[in-house]
Amino acid sequence: MKREYITISQSPAIVFGEQSEKVFLFVHGQHGNKEEAEAFAQKVSIKGWQVVSIDLPEHGERKKEQGFVPWVVVPELQEVWQYIESRWHQVRLRANSIGAWFSMLALSDKSIEQSLFVSPLVDMEQLILTMMSWAGVSENRLEEEGIIQTDFGQELSWAYLRYTRQYPVKSWKSPTSILYGGKDNLTERHIVEKFSSVFDCRLTVMEEGEHWFHTDEQLDYLNKWLEADLTLQD
Repeated sequence: MKREYITISQSPAIVFGEQSEKVFLFVHGQHGNKEEAEAFAQKVSIKGWQVVSIDLPEHGERKKEQGFVPWVVVPELQEVWQYIESRWHQVRLRANSIGAWFSMLALSDKSIEQSLFVSPLVDMEQLILTMMSWAGVSENRLEEEGIIQTDFGQELSWAYLRYTRQYPVKSWKSPTSILYGGKDNLTERHIVEKFSSVFDCRLTVMEEGEHWFHTDEQLDYLNKWLEADLTLQD
């Protein structure tokens, strides 16, 4: 499969597939990178779709950069979108985990033909509050200290919590399919069910799935979900 390595604004990117007027934007989650889009690109390229995948700050080629926060990532994704709109006529979205949340913040007013979310974080405020409870951190303490490192590896940030409250996901127009793992430890089931109801998403649950779909069984389920939910024209 053809790969074109480019830079969009400050984001290293790969364009997978032969030249086309149809494209998916692939947005990775935490610990991901632009290369992980290749397996997805293999599936859609045979139907004439290209895939653009980028490295977000602190990931891939940008591991030494700071800025895996919405006030940095959201403007970057909007710049990426401007580039994509100038080059392709049909645009769809494939996003994982926090990448889905970033995408919804950045692209809520855009015309996206179809969106495919795997383990999306759909209520970041609630997730932060949950992690605060895990760490035994109160809002008053977080406000006073600003940033608190937890023993489970996540950083708690007062600025981040304030951002989620100032910029909740209020609108999402794209026809969206969601794959959710019944054992997801980051997003409770009732939260993703409520989101799917409010924004009329098609929700598929793999009961034995986790937040990270990585076992052979989980990846097989993911692939079958993609085949069922992708609506690609020959």
